[in-house]
Amino acid sequence: MEIMKLLPYGKDYLWGGTRLREEYNKKIYMTPLAETWECSTHPDGPSLVANGEFKGETLTEVLKLHPEYLGNKVRNGELPILVKFIDAKQDLSVQVHPDDDYSLIHEQQNGKTEMWYVIDADEGASLIYGFKHKMTEDILRNAVETGTLDKHLQKVKVHKGDTYFVPAGTVHGIGKGILIAEIQENSNITYRVYDYNRVDKNGKKRELHFDKAVQVMDMGVAPDIDQKPRIVKYYPGGSREVLCNCKYFETERIQITKGLSFSVDDNSFQVLMCLDGYGQVETMNAEQKPIRFSKGETLFLPAGIGTCFVLGDTVLLKIRC
Repeated sequence: MEIMKLLPYGKDYLWGGTRLREEYNKKIYMTPLAETWECSTHPDGPSLVANGEFKGETLTEVLKLHPEYLGNKVRNGELPILVKFIDAKQDLSVQVHPDDDYSLIHEQQNGKTEMWYVIDADEGASLIYGFKHKMTEDILRNAVETGTLDKHLQKVKVHKGDTYFVPAGTVHGIGKGILIAEIQENSNITYRVYDYNRVDKNGKKRELHFDKAVQVMDMGVAPDIDQKPRIVKYYPGGSREVLCNCKYFETERIQITKGLSFSVDDNSFQVLMCLDGYGQVETMNAEQKPIRFSKGETLFLPAGIGTCFVLGDTVLLKIRC
C-alpha cells in the first residue's frame, strides 16, 4: 500500500483557458484546457498513477485490483467522487444536474451534487446560483427561446477562497474569470439549459437538454448563499477548516506553514489537492518513501495507510468520503 500521485485527464471545452497549463504545470497540450480531472475513475476521463508499483496504470485498474483502498464506507467497490480543476475563461452554460434517483434510472450513472472552492477570480467575476424568483416551465422555456433568461437568474459575485455547495437540481453556471477546484459525485451528466448561442470549433451549436432539465430542476427561489464565517482550527504547524460536509464527501482546507499530521483510517481513502506551494507527505511505514508534491498536483491516499505527516509551505484541499 502506497500513496499515489495522479496524472489528470484533460478536457478542451470551448469556454476554457490556458491557466492550468501555464500556472499549474499541466502537461496536457490541448487548447483550450478547460478542466483537468485530477482524481477520476470515470470512463470519460480516468486518472493515471505517476509513481510506484502501479505507475502508468489507471486509477480505475488499481482500485479494481485493490478495492480495499477505498475503505469500509464505500460499498460498491467504485470511487464515489470525481475531483477537478476548472479554468473558466468564458462563461459556462446555464445548466443543471440530476439527482441519483433520476440519473440512475435515465442515465445509468450517479447524479451530480458538487461543491466549488474558488482558487482565484477576476475582479467582478460572478457565477449563477438558482433563480431570483419562483419559476415555471412555461416562463423558463420562453426566457430561453427569447434570450432573456439572465433576468431570472441569481448572480453572485465571487472572491478567492469562497466555497459553494451545489446540490443536484440547482440551476447554475460558473462565470468567466474564475478558477475552481470542484469536488463532485462520480458522474458526467449535465443538462444544458442555455448556452449563449455559441458554436463549437465545427461551427455547430452545442446540444441543449431542456426537457430533461425541467424534470430535475428546483424552480423555487434560490437560497441566500452569502459566505458564512468558517471555523478554523489552528495548530503549531498549520491550520484546518471544514469547507463542506455532505453525505457524499467532506472537504477541508489545510494550510501548512511547517508541518501537520492527520490519520487515514480504514473507513475511507483521502485525496490531497495542492492549490499552492509545495511539500511532502510521510507515513509511519518505513517502506513508504516520502512523496513530494507541488502546486497543481493531486495525491490519492489509500484507506488504512495510517498517520500521515505533511511538511512544507502549502495550501491543500483534503477530501474524504
